[in-house]
Amino acid sequence: MSEHVEPSPDQETSRELPARIVIPPIKGEMVHLRPATVEDLPRLDELDAYYNASRITGKDAQAERAVVHTWVRRSVAWANGQAASESGVGDPESRRTIAWAVLTDSDHDDDGKVDAEATDNVIGMVFLIDVDGWARSARIQVLLGKDYRGRGYSRDMMPRVMTYGFAPEPAGLGMHRIWVAVPEKNTRSLSVYQSLGFVKTGSSRDALWDAENSRYQDLIVLDTLFDEYDPIRSLDAFGMHVIEDNPGMREALAMREHSVAIKQRQSDDRRKDDAATTADDARREAYEKIGVTPASADVADATNGSGTTQADTTNDETSNWPYGQSERKSSKNAWWRNLGLNRKRDTEED
Repeated sequence: MSEHVEPSPDQETSRELPARIVIPPIKGEMVHLRPATVEDLPRLDELDAYYNASRITGKDAQAERAVVHTWVRRSVAWANGQAASESGVGDPESRRTIAWAVLTDSDHDDDGKVDAEATDNVIGMVFLIDVDGWARSARIQVLLGKDYRGRGYSRDMMPRVMTYGFAPEPAGLGMHRIWVAVPEKNTRSLSVYQSLGFVKTGSSRDALWDAENSRYQDLIVLDTLFDEYDPIRSLDAFGMHVIEDNPGMREALAMREHSVAIKQRQSDDRRKDDAATTADDARREAYEKIGVTPASADVADATNGSGTTQADTTNDETSNWPYGQSERKSSKNAWWRNLGLNRKRDTEED
């Protein structure tokens, strides 16, 4: 677990979400996102976006439709500078929601027409829900029309939305944690989230009703943290390219470059230490062959003549980029080093 640090008064003030937010457009290779509007809601019905909701989210279609309408209205209210209570669907905890409409210009059937022309190119929505300024936490969820599932759209949009969510203010939301909740039978979504670096943190037993099989099922909770998520590598994992104009991406590239430089210097220091150790071993072996034990010389070399060991003088620079924080008191490692496999975490292995 991360080391707990009490926030300063300035930090506490900064944890309040802004009264108004400008929801940025986000570009992808297959889709692009714009702020969702109330006028987009009927399009979701045309797309049959609530089809098989019980399998995807664990809710029935009617409940899913109602909650999506609530999310969009909360998002519009925040963009208009209205308080949570003024959205008509207020949240007693004053948490916020951001909703984007997902649009595509694709023509998969090569008939010369955009696939989603009938719905003004809208094929679904993506949300950051329960945006909690105090805990710096948000939940992500994707909703796609029935005919647009399984085509890789989620893999294109989700890393870019998460980059915005994690990016420090004002480039992004400055979240510390992004999480998801997925029914156990929705194995496709579970695979996508785990490929993005989400880690299973627990499950709510029998939390959902599986209407298809007339039985209860577990709700799986997964999350990823700011210092675990690499936006560039997550795009690479899905064969997507970096789009520098997207919110938070320039900051991510700059921080990653800084992290790489720090790691390179630390690697150079380790190589120098290894070379010095090899030289000392060779000299000691040579003395032993002639029956001499240069104990005093060894002590002097080991302490650099000043009582300070080589280990004490090793470069211990730190970085603002989380992947370079060797001093972090945590059991977590940045997932991109091995694409999320074999990570040390205080949770049950998947």
